[in-house]
Amino acid sequence: MVAAKTSKGGPFEEEEFLELRRLHAEGKGRNEIATLMQRSPRTISVYAKQLQLNFDRTATAVATEARKVDAKARRAAIIERAYGRVEKLLDHLDAAERGGFPFTTSTVNGIETERLDHVPGQEEKALAGAITQYLNQAVKLEQLDGDPGVEAARSMLGTLAEGLNKLAGLDGGGDDSEEG
Repeated sequence: MVAAKTSKGGPFEEEEFLELRRLHAEGKGRNEIATLMQRSPRTISVYAKQLQLNFDRTATAVATEARKVDAKARRAAIIERAYGRVEKLLDHLDAAERGGFPFTTSTVNGIETERLDHVPGQEEKALAGAITQYLNQAVKLEQLDGDPGVEAARSMLGTLAEGLNKLAGLDGGGDDSEEG
């Protein structure tokens, strides 16, 4: 075995070529060899190529595939959370329509909380916009993984988002009075 060099630069010496061949034959990877020989991974790659030595990329491929699987699982969890948030916002709108949810309003006397028999225009517009954003982001994440049925989901969610936007735009943006 070659003693550790004090200098990490400079061309390979004959002993280093032999050491590189031996470590490669033991199945060590490029980065491990670089550490053992106190050389940069790039230097090891250059000299390994000269010696026609190839490093097995199986471990790299397995690690890359594992990262892809982990990322897909994380996206699925985020998608579930987005749909959960949409459901909560829709429940909020439904409860408000039944007079069961208090809204904070500004009055001449300050800020007051009251139960209304309708959703104030600005609040409905804000909620519809948030719902649309959550749905759009969920669809984009689903498209990354090419899940079957994404086109149908996008169509359905797009229609829902379009309807919510129209609903939010019909109220005039602030007139809370109901016509009837």
